[in-house]
Amino acid sequence: MNQNTTALLNDFMTEFANNTGLAPESSHPKRYLWTDAFAVCNYLELYNRTNDKKYLNLALTLIYQVHHILGKYSPANEKSGWISGLDMDNGENHPTQGGLRIGKEMNERGPNEPYNESREWDRDGQYYHYLTKWMHALNNTSTITGDTKYTKWAMELAKTAHKKFTYLPNHGIRKRMYWKMSIDLNRPLVPSMGQHDPLDGYVTYCEIQNEMDNLDLTDNNEKPLSYEKKDMKKICQGMSMVTDDPLGLGGLLSDATQITQLINNGYNLFELLETILDAAIVGIRSYISSNPMELSTNYRLAFRELGLSIGIKGLIIIKDLINNKPKISGKSLENRLNELDNYTYLAETIEKFWLDENNRKTRNWVEHRDINTVMLATALAPNGFLKI
Repeated sequence: MNQNTTALLNDFMTEFANNTGLAPESSHPKRYLWTDAFAVCNYLELYNRTNDKKYLNLALTLIYQVHHILGKYSPANEKSGWISGLDMDNGENHPTQGGLRIGKEMNERGPNEPYNESREWDRDGQYYHYLTKWMHALNNTSTITGDTKYTKWAMELAKTAHKKFTYLPNHGIRKRMYWKMSIDLNRPLVPSMGQHDPLDGYVTYCEIQNEMDNLDLTDNNEKPLSYEKKDMKKICQGMSMVTDDPLGLGGLLSDATQITQLINNGYNLFELLETILDAAIVGIRSYISSNPMELSTNYRLAFRELGLSIGIKGLIIIKDLINNKPKISGKSLENRLNELDNYTYLAETIEKFWLDENNRKTRNWVEHRDINTVMLATALAPNGFLKI
């Protein structure tokens, strides 16, 4: 174990806790679902490294805050209570049943307000790809604690999200997904489909099912997410996964890491793994061709670059599994991983740049301080996020 890495991880996550009202606990914490999902995994990683229960308590406190802030309407909304519409007691028992807000400060666009693309980024609502990250964080919490309620909450969130975000177009024969939904999940705010949302959903559903099997929560005659998995698999078929966006590339490689672990647990996902690695190779080639590391900090978003670093770190887990489990290995897979080895230097380059305190004083870092801090911590110690 690298003590310096553990110390850095502690420093960054302490800064995040102080800045967002997690610890010391504020009466009005700042919660943002994407960042908080990675933060939960980081606290679980610190707990794994140190066996200090203060980190586990931080993870569980953060989950509580997220559910009680982002699982309810904000004070800016005319509605109040749990988004799900459940009463107080049932809401406590099923805090994810209505989904979870993004956590943007500006309220969502009203039903009669015109769409404004630039302002929509600043408005609240629900993002599917944020929900999958939270499902993953809850699932990992069950793995660490042995408490089944977290995976049950992940499963309930998966069912709600799938039902509300997927739809069959008029005269269509294949379902699609909305990218952004209203807080109550009753209307789309951005109807276009996120490129990797179906993939994220499918992999996360498999991950939840795997954990439910491990915790003996599954009736072998009726898998809880069977319908949703089949549905999402069909949406994924034939979709291009190629992207040159660093955060998207990191997501592909993170999915590949989780898929490899699922293959090791008996899931038939080898073809999907090869498809994702192929897309990642094409995307990374395109990404580096523009010399992104030479750009000024004014044109670099740390959290997007760090997403790529996190994904690249997953290649270590993939190769370890392949070396120890011959049933996963294969010449075609080894060739793909050898090609990706040519780009592993990017992780060190990205992390070294953002570990420089001078680069963390720039406007782009400060404006996104919480998400940047948490994802830098994840990049340095990614196992809490990458392992299932």
